[in-house]
Amino acid sequence: MEIQFKHATLGYGEKIVLKDVNLTLSTGKTTCVIGKNGAGKTTLFKSLLGLIPVLSGEILFDGKNVSQWSRRKFARMVSYVSQSRITAFPYSALDVVLFGRLAHLPSFASPRKKDVEIAEECLELLNISHLRDRVFTRLSGGEQQMVIIARALAQQPAFLVMDEPTANLDFSNQAKIICQVNALKNTSLGVLMATHTPSQAEMCHADVIVIHNGTVWKQGNYDEIITERLLQEIYDVEVEICPACKQLKIKNKSLILHSK
Repeated sequence: MEIQFKHATLGYGEKIVLKDVNLTLSTGKTTCVIGKNGAGKTTLFKSLLGLIPVLSGEILFDGKNVSQWSRRKFARMVSYVSQSRITAFPYSALDVVLFGRLAHLPSFASPRKKDVEIAEECLELLNISHLRDRVFTRLSGGEQQMVIIARALAQQPAFLVMDEPTANLDFSNQAKIICQVNALKNTSLGVLMATHTPSQAEMCHADVIVIHNGTVWKQGNYDEIITERLLQEIYDVEVEICPACKQLKIKNKSLILHSK
């Protein structure tokens, strides 16, 4: 399956954020979106999810305009992991994951045995089955984020959209999240992820979309796109991609970039 942006202008009313966006996203691939704060990453995601209307052009899912999909049917195809993990009620981790099954249930119906089994499979896929009966609000930030990703996977989507899934997590939890995202690409799932850490795209063997100056500035494979010059231009800071960083690895992938 594919998601296509065709000459899409994105923004809020009269405020244009991104112009003439042309992208094709496919299942079975991980794509990382990078750019400065305010560049338009979240606007791109909100437009894709139908949370804000496309100002001009179109976004197609499987050849059909996103605006023509019902919200329930769309939720079966695309799931979203936001930066916020707040919940006011002391649900168990399993209960939180079960919320991902709502798009597959009739209105006001309770989860079926099959739904519970799918939720448990998602916990197992992310290696967090031990959190099953723990209270979500008492979990660490990294554990909560894993549960939220499991909830998104329980929707059984074709595409998983994640807005900075490692934001506000410590180094260890960032590494765990990225390793799990990398493992997901072995399925038919398509992953679209915003990140402020360009080396995360390398760890995921991802394609890269660079948003800069109100447009999709560059796109392609990590090795072709991410250079010191590009990072200096989009982030307005001198950086060095340091070979010595390779001493910090997860599955033989460098985790960080060093500032000069």
